[in-house]
Amino acid sequence: MHCYGMVGMGRNYSPNAGTGSELYTVIGHAPRHLDRNIALVGRIVEGIEHLSSLPRGKGVLGFYEDESRRTPILTVRVASDLPAAEQPLFEYLDSGSKTFARYAEARANRRDPFFNVPAGAADVCSVTVPIRRVAE
Repeated sequence: MHCYGMVGMGRNYSPNAGTGSELYTVIGHAPRHLDRNIALVGRIVEGIEHLSSLPRGKGVLGFYEDESRRTPILTVRVASDLPAAEQPLFEYLDSGSKTFARYAEARANRRDPFFNVPAGAADVCSVTVPIRRVAE
């Protein structure tokens, strides 16, 4: 599902045209029309704030019309490629657990003071699996 922070593989018209050399990240509203049309390959767990703060392009499909506006990404680190001693450790909430079921229900039926009427449902992108870094 094309939710905030997901990483997809760019392609041309043919569904099998992606090579993995062009990746994109959802940094705005979830483009859910891409679900089941473009392959997702992962989720950014840490550091999304760096991508989402980049200036947006104004051209077709969000590309930059003026190349001088491009911000080069100089390095990207995939945690599994780091030496074991440098790999960050994360914990996640098991989506099959009773705790996750309570979490999903709470997201669908907010009861904090701001909400007057619980929605009774939640968009799938607002019930992402919680992940946190383990203290080192």
